Amino acid sequence: MSQKNEFSYYIAEKAAICEKNCRIDQKLYEEYGVKKGLRDKNGTGVLAGLTNISHIQAYDVDEEGNRVPCDGKLLYRGYDVTQLVRGFVQEKRYGFEETTYLLLFGRLPDRAELLQFTGMLAQMRTLPTNFTRDVILKAPSKDIMNTLSRSVLTLAAYDDYASDLSMTNVLRQCLMLISVFPMLTVYGYHAYNHYECDESLYIHRPDPELGMAENILRMLRPDKSYTNLEAHVLDIALVLHMEHGGGNNSSFTTHVVTSSGSDTYSVIAAALSSLKGPKHGGANIKVVEMMKDLKNTVKDPTSREQVRAYLEKIVDKQAFDKKGLIYGMGHAVYSISDPRAKVFKGFVEQLADEKHHHEEYALYALVEELAPEVIAEKRKIYKGVSANVDFYSGLVYSLLNIPQELYTPIFAMARIVGWSAHRLEELTNVDKIIRPAYQSIGGEKGYVELAER
Repeated sequence: MSQKNEFSYYIAEKAAICEKNCRIDQKLYEEYGVKKGLRDKNGTGVLAGLTNISHIQAYDVDEEGNRVPCDGKLLYRGYDVTQLVRGFVQEKRYGFEETTYLLLFGRLPDRAELLQFTGMLAQMRTLPTNFTRDVILKAPSKDIMNTLSRSVLTLAAYDDYASDLSMTNVLRQCLMLISVFPMLTVYGYHAYNHYECDESLYIHRPDPELGMAENILRMLRPDKSYTNLEAHVLDIALVLHMEHGGGNNSSFTTHVVTSSGSDTYSVIAAALSSLKGPKHGGANIKVVEMMKDLKNTVKDPTSREQVRAYLEKIVDKQAFDKKGLIYGMGHAVYSISDPRAKVFKGFVEQLADEKHHHEEYALYALVEELAPEVIAEKRKIYKGVSANVDFYSGLVYSLLNIPQELYTPIFAMARIVGWSAHRLEELTNVDKIIRPAYQSIGGEKGYVELAER
């Protein structure tokens, strides 16, 4: 046996032992009253803190005190996100910068404040000398989230005040990272596309006269061109992904790591590591892959009966990845509707029409209609099931010709605003490290001498 095969055999053998010794009787979780996933049986999150940044409403309370599911509502600093989007869309403005100001500073800016804030973000949209060459281009990877994390951690080496936790310094760091995330991400993709995929390399500098959404498309595309609708739909996507309550996994990670006294770069890298998981920020990729499999499997994607049969096979673990999940359906909090998906849907349809992909949109709409029925028939569920924002975001990114490698990083470009707000809130209000309790069930064993084992 070669040394390589011997090593592989050893690892596989020990992994089996590790898995056996790590396994805990699932009945013990109930016996000790452990909230798996920090959630009650009905899916409600365990209260772990207070936040004034955003609020999710998924139910009303009746006169008897019972929770009654309602259409989902998402508030940013008290403002309904649906109304926020409607406001800047009606005025034909971009909303990323305005909503960033709101989440960070707690109120909507007036015209002069917005102009000043937008200009400041544009000034900060620059990387250290030779950073692109020496850091981003030197170690390209298909996993752009890892590339982004590495770049963020490396930026700490260029900051003389990296560990300074004063509000002024942390805010400066957060605003800088919000500004440069698109550059770190898009340049990271171009490095991978050139060195690993043998495509042309082009590095476009951001335009200080443009906002976040426009600059992302400008830097991503070879000819720097984009339509007005494309930029506005991407801008809406960024706003809808910017924040989602303090309990989502990556925002909670932000609170946890911040509570230890760690620096901003380490905190944001930790949040990125959380977001990249397929159960969090990577969910829209699974939706796109599922829909691709549907089109390859179903003879007539316009047939309600055939599409329904495919969805039934998915739930029965007979189709796609055989995990029994219709991706993009359901949410840990929302039941009747995800407000982000409702806001998104109309703009997605407009973009599909502009791109002459109405049939693609129609298929998504059909799955959105049929999936809740199939899930309700085949699963015991404690609340309703509806499309979540990830169901349509993957379609939007594909219509924008954004490569799949960038789907989750674009989520990160938006969510760093929420992470920054949560970091500032944690530093301001809490001085204790977050340390939840774990019940030990291992017991005690007597030590055995090596010769006697």
